[in-house]
Amino acid sequence: MSTATTRPARPAPTSESAHMTKEKTFTLIVDAVREILPELADHDFGETDTLDGLGANSMDRAEIVMTVLEEMDLDIPLVDTHGPRNLGELAQHLSDTAAVKAG
Repeated sequence: MSTATTRPARPAPTSESAHMTKEKTFTLIVDAVREILPELADHDFGETDTLDGLGANSMDRAEIVMTVLEEMDLDIPLVDTHGPRNLGELAQHLSDTAAVKAG
């Protein structure tokens, strides 16, 4: 028997987790913003908020998006996330992209 410790396996996506709803994706974005920009911990986020308007510089924005993509297990180029103008549009775009990737 091996005594080496291993990390628990990530659960396989279910049909529910393979397609993230816009609302779940929005929550992931808000969580990532709060992690990267802790000064916004008490901010009441809305779908019309923009990362730039919230004070995120270009490095912050990239880190926020990469964090969300990782949480969603979504492998797309960052340039594919540049179209949305606000957090609501970003959530919709990422949830739609995840649905397409899930088939």
